[in-house]
Amino acid sequence: MRIYERYFARQIYLTFVFILFAFSGLFFFFDLINELNSVGHGNYKFTYAVLRVALQTPSRFYEIIPVAALISSIYVFAQMAANSEYTIFRVSGLATNQALRSLLKIGIPLVIVTYLIGEVVGPYTDQLSERVRLEALGSSVSSNFESGVWVKDTLTARADGEQVTRFVNVGKLQPDATISDVRIYEFDAKFRLSNVRIAKSGKYQPPGHWLLTDVTDTQLIDVPPPTGSGAKPADALNPVYRAEQVTLPEYSLRSELTPQILSVLLVSPERMSMFNLFRYIQHLTENHQDSQRYEIALWRKLLYPFAVFVMLVLSLPFAYLHTRAGVVGVKVFGGIMLGMSFQLFNTLFSHIGTLNTWPAPLTAATPGLIYLVLGLVGLKWVDRH
Repeated sequence: MRIYERYFARQIYLTFVFILFAFSGLFFFFDLINELNSVGHGNYKFTYAVLRVALQTPSRFYEIIPVAALISSIYVFAQMAANSEYTIFRVSGLATNQALRSLLKIGIPLVIVTYLIGEVVGPYTDQLSERVRLEALGSSVSSNFESGVWVKDTLTARADGEQVTRFVNVGKLQPDATISDVRIYEFDAKFRLSNVRIAKSGKYQPPGHWLLTDVTDTQLIDVPPPTGSGAKPADALNPVYRAEQVTLPEYSLRSELTPQILSVLLVSPERMSMFNLFRYIQHLTENHQDSQRYEIALWRKLLYPFAVFVMLVLSLPFAYLHTRAGVVGVKVFGGIMLGMSFQLFNTLFSHIGTLNTWPAPLTAATPGLIYLVLGLVGLKWVDRH
């Protein structure tokens, strides 16, 4: 890096760290106040609330980094403009496109840090946070349905290669990834109900098996139609199945479902890693289920770190605004509003894209592209004036 680039980087990074921790402290305070509603229930004490909110801090970092990069760079450039430092850089031969390239170079470490937090640290600490809360409350997780979560599971499970389709109902998912109140409805290739299994609990045994306990297995067997010259025609009201029921203390079930797939109950799609999102989208696609929401979340995770570059482009025009155009505090406040508007628009556009079934890459990329164009237009305008 050149001397002026090192100077820019040092100023921006120091301000960035200060703003990142200042905003994180503010969010920590609000999250802790929100968590106080659960304190006193079960074994959930104040220390658990503090631990849970602290474990959510990496995800807060992930959300705040682009806005912190915008505010820090605006503050640095506004200070330089107020002290005529940036004017001296321009007189010394620093062109606008050269300054933009240098600024993007400074943003590369921030993008890498954002990816690491969003893919490695954040999803892990979010799951730990949920488990701390659930274990202290002595509760479990379920979906919005009263019966729990329903998952489709398709696999080739029989010796003859016939495809089996299961609809699995998990009543509760415990924090340690064990399941309870399990119902499994199994259908053959012609979508005829062939088996019903009810289990009290289950635990995953890699690779690809669930060990179910206290199992009631009901096998539905076709009743062959009567044959012979004197046979009566089959009556549609007569039973076409006979049931054979057995009770087993344990049963090993082969399945494509994994605790990672079921863990979507613990963590929202926006806070899952791209690897887990991709696996779950693959599972939904194989079972012919709607994956629009998760595809948008995947593309947002892929593109969101590059919002740091967009924010840095938006900040550069503030270096060209003279002191008489506004004091430093006003410029920083404008940067905060600009960053907040980007976050709100990004979230709103994702919901609109989900409702209108727009392509996931377009839905995820459009807000960033719009703000990038605004930044380039603003930079061109201040450069000309």
